[in-house]
Amino acid sequence: MVDTAGRITLWGIEVFMAIAEEKSISVAARRLEASPSSVSQQLTNLETALGALLVDRSARPLRLTPAGKLFRRRGRAILDETDEARAELALADHAPLTRLRLGMIEDFEADVTPRLLSDVADDLSHSRFLLETGPSHRLADQLDARALDVIVAAEMGAPADWMELHPLIEEPFVAALPKGQAGGLEALKSVPLIQYSERHHMGRQIAGHLARQQLTVAQRFELDSYHAIMAMVAAGAGWTILTPLGVLRAHRFIEAVDIHPLPVAPLTRRISLSARAGVLGDMPAQIAGRLRGLLQELTVTPALARYPFLKDELILRR
Repeated sequence: MVDTAGRITLWGIEVFMAIAEEKSISVAARRLEASPSSVSQQLTNLETALGALLVDRSARPLRLTPAGKLFRRRGRAILDETDEARAELALADHAPLTRLRLGMIEDFEADVTPRLLSDVADDLSHSRFLLETGPSHRLADQLDARALDVIVAAEMGAPADWMELHPLIEEPFVAALPKGQAGGLEALKSVPLIQYSERHHMGRQIAGHLARQQLTVAQRFELDSYHAIMAMVAAGAGWTILTPLGVLRAHRFIEAVDIHPLPVAPLTRRISLSARAGVLGDMPAQIAGRLRGLLQELTVTPALARYPFLKDELILRR
């Protein structure tokens, strides 16, 4: 076996970047699917090759030394260039893209995500696909930490300068009420609001909007599950504010729930595909194009057939 101690390797740089982001050797090891001892050894090899200590291992959590902070900037650039080279070779059919790490918002996991993976797998027949579903804020953190290559998530402000953004769909927030219940503002003030959890970006967005509208409602429940929220609404326990995607995801309760426009000023969210700019060539744009077709077929068309009032509000974006 060739001794790599004293040499700078891409694996060593990737290990260092994971440690820098996670601030823990054990957490970095889990992310990289390696043992803590091998991760620690790779860090030692890199420090030996550079002739500088990069991480203060005595600190808890771990922190970078001044040399580590300097090398982190270079390490990010090196790994970006490597990813871009791999993507260019794969797109030119000179080498297979061996891995695509995709993060998808939970709203899509039942129908859109399986179809997308099936379609993309036909194009990238030599690739291994790693899928993570979760809330938008967590996917954005994973993209920033280089743990994911492409994410589909709700926009949470202006994109970072290292990101490329491909808008997909814009949707309004709507009020979901038990079947037959009056949806006027005064009527809803006395009915409990079953709120989507403020631990997630969407929950904070809803709560902030209600505060700006100076709307005070009874709040007894705060949940992070579309299905649980819609089940409670269907059972008459209260009303909620969700998006059409959230409502459709809990489709088993649709017949027991009425959907109305918000009884206050409108609120919308936009879902986009994001990736590191320039790293994957035109692959993010191609995936975004496929997603728009799937969203039209699986989401927009069925939603407009059931809720015609969404016609000018539930729209694809390009």
